[in-house]
Amino acid sequence: MTERLSPGDTAPDFTLTSDTGEQVSLADYRGRKVIVYFYPSAMTPGCTKQACDFTESLDSLKVAGYDVIGISPDKPEKLAKFRQRDSLTITLLSDPEKSVLTSYAAFGEKKLYGKVVEGVIRSTFAIDEEGVITLALYNVRATGHVAKLHKDLHLA
Repeated sequence: MTERLSPGDTAPDFTLTSDTGEQVSLADYRGRKVIVYFYPSAMTPGCTKQACDFTESLDSLKVAGYDVIGISPDKPEKLAKFRQRDSLTITLLSDPEKSVLTSYAAFGEKKLYGKVVEGVIRSTFAIDEEGVITLALYNVRATGHVAKLHKDLHLA
């Protein structure tokens, strides 16, 4: 398993396919702050709640200078349905090989209903304009996460 990332680490770069079929790279965001979050599966209750919370908070996050990228192992077609069904306005990226998930230590062993399984570890990273991680959160809860993130980033 990849070692967990911490504030001060350089964010691993990536290029992934979005729900619209475009190639999106972390390097595209240089000069801007970005929140990158990893979630297990589109259109499940917790992941839907989290994505809707980010969408509802996107204006306030943008005012604070942040863009938002959600990454899951889902295929772009499923992400497109997710966007349409829930009117999502955040960037959704597909990582079916789990290479980016792994590079951020957001894939590996976790406890699920008391059993140890391998899967996506719900994680969130705030990355500054130079590509340096300023906040690294692992095993976050889907519900209430965006409100906690506002506090952790000292936003209104």
